[in-house]
Amino acid sequence: MAVNQTAQAGRANMEEGSRNLPFYRVLWLQVLVAMALSVILGYVDPVRAVAMKPLGDAFIRLITMIITLIIFCTVVTGIAGMENLKKVGRVGGLALLYFEVVSTLALLIGLTVGNVVHPGSGFNVNVATLDAKSVADYAGQAKAQSVTEFLIHIIPTTVFDAFAKGDILQVVLVALLFGFALAALGPRGKPLVDMVEALTQAVFAVVNIVMKFAPIGAFGAMAYTVGRFGLASLGPLARLIGTFWLTSVLFVVIVLGAIAWAAGFNIFRFLLHIREEILLVLATSSSETAIPTLMSKLEKLGCSKSLVGLVVPTGYTFNTDGTSLYMTMAALFVAQATNTHLTLTQQLTILAVAILTSKGASGIQGASFIALVATLSVIPTIPVAGMALILGIDRFLSMFRGVVNMIGNGVATLVLARWDGELEQQTLQRKLN
Repeated sequence: MAVNQTAQAGRANMEEGSRNLPFYRVLWLQVLVAMALSVILGYVDPVRAVAMKPLGDAFIRLITMIITLIIFCTVVTGIAGMENLKKVGRVGGLALLYFEVVSTLALLIGLTVGNVVHPGSGFNVNVATLDAKSVADYAGQAKAQSVTEFLIHIIPTTVFDAFAKGDILQVVLVALLFGFALAALGPRGKPLVDMVEALTQAVFAVVNIVMKFAPIGAFGAMAYTVGRFGLASLGPLARLIGTFWLTSVLFVVIVLGAIAWAAGFNIFRFLLHIREEILLVLATSSSETAIPTLMSKLEKLGCSKSLVGLVVPTGYTFNTDGTSLYMTMAALFVAQATNTHLTLTQQLTILAVAILTSKGASGIQGASFIALVATLSVIPTIPVAGMALILGIDRFLSMFRGVVNMIGNGVATLVLARWDGELEQQTLQRKLN
């Protein structure tokens, strides 16, 4: 108990300290300036901008290095400290139900927008002229996936293997087992729980240090994107990019906004609350870079550590709203661009398959692309080689894809906390204000 009180006091002091910082030391402003400078560099000197890539890669690796530790410690201490273990099963069941409903809705919206806007119409692409080799590696990885293998893959070979590979779902499983075991031990497991809690505070202290390099990482990642692909590369496929970006914004504002309103909070105030995470994901094109600070902010808003530790990590696998929007819309784009007519039955088949393949397409770059290739492989009439059309702009699509995934998981956590009675509406509104 003393450790938890110390932790809460420490986080409150850090939060208060961040409010008193001069404007030039505010993280979100530093990241925004870094992104602006990176765009200028990418436009003026593309070669030098591409050379900045290691800065972005290094920052992403620094974050992913500690994600598994954060998840393990948060879940273990959260469950071990729960008086009612039935709550874990109840929250987990509600979470999976919520994830399935919202992600399926996102798939339907992507399919509808693709049919209404027709972003691929007029391209008249000859499949024979496409670079099929560029998609071959992704197709190979997609064929290797199956429902059975996905479920078996959740179980690591060894406990340490889960951490070594950085597999989030495997770490969640290990953490759940350890959490339940320590809870069953009662007072005998208290020393170990205290030790894990202390480790949690040390890991979050590391996060605070690493996040000071966020502007540098954002600069390197965005500079590489603009320098490597160039703003001119947006031209030929601007309709798809613009349609996806606009759909993503409307999904957050309208769909997630309605869900937030029903749960008793304002989506715009929540977006303002996580502005640093939004800018970071936009710059790095990876939603995983925001996991540590997102979890910390959700706890500060009043969500329990066990709920945050359970919902956020699993949400990054099962609640990928941005990926769902992308998959059905991109599938229709490839069909339209290659003049491939799809019947209603074929489109519904794409939807049904995407419900399965979208699971596991988390924030790491390339996972969503692999899932889309796996989806298209089910409909032989759509040339998988057509994916080469959007491979070059996938980085620009993944920016908003990752942001929607991250925002969706933040909203889901708050909604589930409200459903479970952890958060009072007035308390949440006061903290967001």
